[in-house]
Amino acid sequence: MEPSISGPAPAPARIRSAGHRLRRELLPMLALLLLLGTARASFANHYHVPSGSMQPTLQPGDRVAVDMSAYGVRVPFTRHVLIERGRPQRGDVVVFDSPADGTRLIKRVVAVAGDRVELRDGHLSINGVPMADAADPQAERFGPRVARLDLANGGGPDILDARVPAGHVLVLGDHRGRSVDGRWFGFVPVDALYARALAVYWRSGDGLGWRRL
Repeated sequence: MEPSISGPAPAPARIRSAGHRLRRELLPMLALLLLLGTARASFANHYHVPSGSMQPTLQPGDRVAVDMSAYGVRVPFTRHVLIERGRPQRGDVVVFDSPADGTRLIKRVVAVAGDRVELRDGHLSINGVPMADAADPQAERFGPRVARLDLANGGGPDILDARVPAGHVLVLGDHRGRSVDGRWFGFVPVDALYARALAVYWRSGDGLGWRRL
C-alpha cells in the first residue's frame, strides 16, 4: 500500500475553489446593491439645495430628504407610474425637472389643476382667496402648512389671472423676488415631479437635524 500524502491541493483545484467561493459571495452582494439602487431610484433619496430661491424655508447647501414614492411607485429611472399613491397638494415642497431645460429644481406647489391663480407683489390668491396668513403678512397658509416668504427683493413678476390646466401644477419659490419658477417656465406636468421633500436633515452651521417641511 502506498503511503497517503496530505498537503495543499494542486493549484488548479485551489483556483477553482476560490472562483466558486467568489461567485457565491459576489452574486448576493450584487443583488443587494441592485436592490438598494432600485429602492433609491423609486422610494427614498436626498437633494442638495443649490440656491436661495426657497429662502427662508431652505438655505443654500441644505440637504433635504425626499420621498420619491409620494405621488406613485415608478419603474426605476423612468417617469412611468406603476402604482399611484397620491396627488400633489398645495403647499408641498417638490423636486422636479424643469420644463425649460431639464434642470432638477426644488420649489413649492402653490396651485393644482383647475385653480385660478393671481399673484401681485409676491402675494398669492387662489380662486379669489388670499393665501396670506392672518397672523403673519410675510407668510402664506396652505391648509396646515405655513410658508414663510422672503420679499426682501420684491415679489418678482406678477400673475394677473391664470388657470392651472389638468395634469399640471404651478410652482413658486418662497423667495419670490429671486426665484426662477413657474412664472418663467410655465406649469409643471405632475409626472415630472421627481419627489416630495420631507425635511432638512443637514444644514451648514447646525449639522444634523430633522426640520420638517
